[in-house]
Amino acid sequence: MTQLMDRPILEAPGQSGGYPVLADLLAGVRTALVGLAVVTVPVLGLWIVTPYADSGAAGVTRLAGVLWLLGHGAPVLRGGRDAPLTVTPLLLGALAVVRLYRAGAGVAARRGLRSRWGGPLALWAGYWAVAVGVALNCAGAGPFRSRVLPDLLAVGLLAALVTAVGVRSARPAPVTVLPLLDRIPADWRPTGVAAAVRRAAGAAGAGLVAAGGVLVAVAAALDAVAGGGHGMALLRGGPAALLGLLLLTVVLLPNAVLWGAAYALGPGFKVGTGTLVSPGGTELGPVPEFPLFALLPQEGPGGWRLAVLVLPLLAGLVPAVLLGRAAAGRRSPYEDGDPWRPAATVAAALVAALLLGAGAAALGWLSGGALAGGRMAWLGPVPWWTGLAAAGWLALVAVPGALLVRHRALGPRAGRTPADAPVGYAGLAVYARRSALRLRARTYVLVLRLSGRGPAD
Repeated sequence: MTQLMDRPILEAPGQSGGYPVLADLLAGVRTALVGLAVVTVPVLGLWIVTPYADSGAAGVTRLAGVLWLLGHGAPVLRGGRDAPLTVTPLLLGALAVVRLYRAGAGVAARRGLRSRWGGPLALWAGYWAVAVGVALNCAGAGPFRSRVLPDLLAVGLLAALVTAVGVRSARPAPVTVLPLLDRIPADWRPTGVAAAVRRAAGAAGAGLVAAGGVLVAVAAALDAVAGGGHGMALLRGGPAALLGLLLLTVVLLPNAVLWGAAYALGPGFKVGTGTLVSPGGTELGPVPEFPLFALLPQEGPGGWRLAVLVLPLLAGLVPAVLLGRAAAGRRSPYEDGDPWRPAATVAAALVAALLLGAGAAALGWLSGGALAGGRMAWLGPVPWWTGLAAAGWLALVAVPGALLVRHRALGPRAGRTPADAPVGYAGLAVYARRSALRLRARTYVLVLRLSGRGPAD
């Protein structure tokens, strides 16, 4: 009896082996419900502390369900005119992705190789079943309304992709992450180039995101120093309205950081049709009253704001060093390898730039969307311009930088054959020992010459 009481109910079918599909189905339901609760609890808390709330608990749960659907990239409608709302709160999206990824990896680890598709399909079905209930609950008339079929399609696609990646991560197998490298000639595709390209592209992406975060922080500081008149005007609604605005700002903060990265790259972003916010200049019309929009620069030419174009150059320095060290044979702090040819180094830098450009375009598309119809039909970066700028900046810095780092790293190794090159710390010790023996021999010959007992030449 004690053993039965200590065993969790939801894990009983999977652990006992009798109903593994049911356990995976419940795991999908639990994953969706936890994510939905993370959104619902703050919204209900705001409704409780808001005085004179004009909507009941049913309306609040509808609003939480709409926010949950938006976090999956699902389009919804707002207002009596059914204006489209497609801006994805990336913080909520990241929460959904992380939970689905961990659930997929957990299902694969628990079931092993006994079933290839049963566990992931059951997990996806449980998650999607919750999405069906949420979409149907939010389909009626109200301030926000779900579009059932597009919403279910968006949630289903995201859940399927992330679950498949999670399952794949728990079952190690040779995966071609960069199929473009397979089309490069063998002389230009040395050993270890794929890992080096991934590291370089990841470092460049992290640098651009950091640049976007720095710009958002600087804009917030300048707005606070200037008095923050536009932003402070939004705070007259009382503590509940202030808390709600703060929560919404936090949820959309990753979007603002990506918009800042697009600004640093040069193309900038839009805040409606016919607008542009870029280092070269800002053209704005009326914008919605929201704290993040209060950080937008003043209209007019860029002027000193062109200095932000230095940030992508700085973001490309670390990838250039990583590629240059890999090209010189430094695969890791513990292992050396054969140097790459200069052509292979250039090819690796260009592939890293293309990979970064594709990621920047995808994130630019995810961070933007429609806030309404008409003028507010698109907010955020233009994806293809952002991708081209990211790839161009990285190629501009990484190609010459990697070649320079490679040349400087190979300088002390010039004149040595690959067989003589040290490999790891053991190889370095051997090389140091050989150098010490040569130094002793040369010193002995010099002493013999000075004493007159050695050969003249």
